[in-house]
Amino acid sequence: MHYAIISEDVENSLSKRQAARPAHVDRLQALKAEGRLLVAGPHPAIDTPEPQEAGFTGSLVVAEFDSLEAAQAWADADPYVEAGVYEKVTVKPFKAVLP
Repeated sequence: MHYAIISEDVENSLSKRQAARPAHVDRLQALKAEGRLLVAGPHPAIDTPEPQEAGFTGSLVVAEFDSLEAAQAWADADPYVEAGVYEKVTVKPFKAVLP
């Protein structure tokens, strides 16, 4: 089943994001290589795909896991969590309908 991992950043998270990004992206690439990643990306803090110093307010990952517990464990081990980027992380079941 798919699960949505919805993360909200702490204030002024950009430098923390930049430092932890390579390890964060490596984990996403592993999910992609396994055919389990549906979509992933950050939420820009302003209405542009490249917010520069405005940074980001959070992230969304939708991926396939064996259970809610497995999805939560994966989310808890995110390098952004360890680096203090995220203030809050919510994991929910997700039903892909379209496209």
